Amino acid sequence: MTIPKQLPTTQWKLKESVNKDIEDSLSKEFGIYPIISQILANREILDMEGARRYLYPSLTDLHSPLLMKDMRKGVARLLKAIYEHEKIVIYGDYDADGITSVVILFKFIRQITPDVSYYIPDRVKEGYGLKTPVIDKFKSNNVNLIITVDCGISDAEQIAYAQSIGIDTIVLDHHEISGALPPAVASINPNREDCIFPFKELAGVGIAYNFLIALRGSLRKEGFWKKEDYPNLKEYLDIVALGTIGDIAPLVDENRIFAKIGLELITEGKRPGIKALKEVSGVDGQTIDSFKASFCLIPRINAAGRIASPLEAVELLLTENIDEARLLAEKLDSHNRRRQSIEKNILNEILEKIGNIPDIEKLNALVFASDKWHPGVVGIVASRLVDLFSRPTFVISLKNGVGKGSGRSISDFNIYKGIQQCASLLLSYGGHSHAAGISIKENDIDEFASLLDEIIHDSVQSPELIPQTFIDSECQLSDINLNLIGQMDMLAPFGSKNPEPVLCARNIKVSSPAIVGNNHLKMRLTSKGMSCDSIWFSMGKYLNALTGATLDVAFTPQINRWNGASDIQLKMKDVTVLS
Repeated sequence: MTIPKQLPTTQWKLKESVNKDIEDSLSKEFGIYPIISQILANREILDMEGARRYLYPSLTDLHSPLLMKDMRKGVARLLKAIYEHEKIVIYGDYDADGITSVVILFKFIRQITPDVSYYIPDRVKEGYGLKTPVIDKFKSNNVNLIITVDCGISDAEQIAYAQSIGIDTIVLDHHEISGALPPAVASINPNREDCIFPFKELAGVGIAYNFLIALRGSLRKEGFWKKEDYPNLKEYLDIVALGTIGDIAPLVDENRIFAKIGLELITEGKRPGIKALKEVSGVDGQTIDSFKASFCLIPRINAAGRIASPLEAVELLLTENIDEARLLAEKLDSHNRRRQSIEKNILNEILEKIGNIPDIEKLNALVFASDKWHPGVVGIVASRLVDLFSRPTFVISLKNGVGKGSGRSISDFNIYKGIQQCASLLLSYGGHSHAAGISIKENDIDEFASLLDEIIHDSVQSPELIPQTFIDSECQLSDINLNLIGQMDMLAPFGSKNPEPVLCARNIKVSSPAIVGNNHLKMRLTSKGMSCDSIWFSMGKYLNALTGATLDVAFTPQINRWNGASDIQLKMKDVTVLS
């Protein structure tokens, strides 16, 4: 049998047992399988209280928002604006994180004062962050207070200008801080060195949510609500979950709580905008997990800010009218289809370029630029290229000799710290560990690409640039049962820093391989008298190679529900052919 050289498709890394005694204690305390306790230990959950918080996420486990530096100052300044009927503008970013942040802040503050509005800049015409002309517009409308969310921490010059003409600013931002803080009334960002808030990896919407908790607490203390009819912030978590997952924030600590509870609310679908979004995405009536949120709902929210107006997404999430929601959801769906077409064309163009690059595997960074590419889509294309080539990637849209680029990274390279070392070649930059944005002169792009390549070469070991499959535990097919899968579901939602668990089994016989659906490979796997169905998505090309083969397999067990029946199915991640 001729076996394709591509198998296995990744480098396997089997995680060894961290501490057998701790794993045994976790199994006994929570009544979980040893495989589950090993997965917990692999995620550095090594004590009973940490395991309880992980397995049973609760709002009671949120940290006090008052631990965030400047939180009290920010709340006090907003309360002053509310009581003195000052005009307030919430200024957000145009991605899912920024959009959802604007929605929850506006929704809450609007219940307290009518003197609040929101503003999200146009991605192409205005770009990211505060802009002086917009501040002038606010001044002409007698605005007294700007609340930036998911932006602002790097806008010192603009915030100083606003201050000089009598407008105060509260910054709610999660991006890395470079240089001095802006002269805002409050700069609320857990990444501040002097901030003792214990969790540093909130998305912008998570910081906005913490701000609302602190604001509501102050208003309750002051007797603002005469009865116990103050807003229930738990009801906001469907929106918070969309922003958190959409920003690829690590689904640990507070983000895990937000996502877990929020996804349950999204599944309920009581909010008209989210119900309409589920309908147009074809997932209404289904359980919404982090993957359905990531691939069905969030792209449609993001599409508005990428190639149309983010205000349509804001209106969708704010409306209480299901008919209006359906019209808006249809618009977002149309934008998303157009976005997919644009993205596909750019990706294919880059793949063609890559095909003409000799020794592409020797490059540590991928950097591509063109004046034909839509700036709203380059970030998604960068993500696709990272998935395909396991290299930190920048895709840059050029206009009039200046490029606006989006970068995405692999898990072991902090892309923000990487571009910090390239600052002399950049007009501006910002971001965090896994995603960044830059502005750069066209003439400097080649030098930037070379320098970034050197930085990655010096900081990342070359094997880490090979696609990897991290395996949590080795098992037998006989270990896989409905109860185990049920316990594995307790580890969800899955995402950044809390990946879907992967198991491996050895010496597995293949039978009845067949291509189903859109080039998916379906196989029957057998070992020691136990058999399971499996599915390997988009891998039909290996049909002939795997017929009758003996394999080691890496997989995630799941329940396959089809036509009212439920069966165990192994979702394949990779295979190694033994014979």
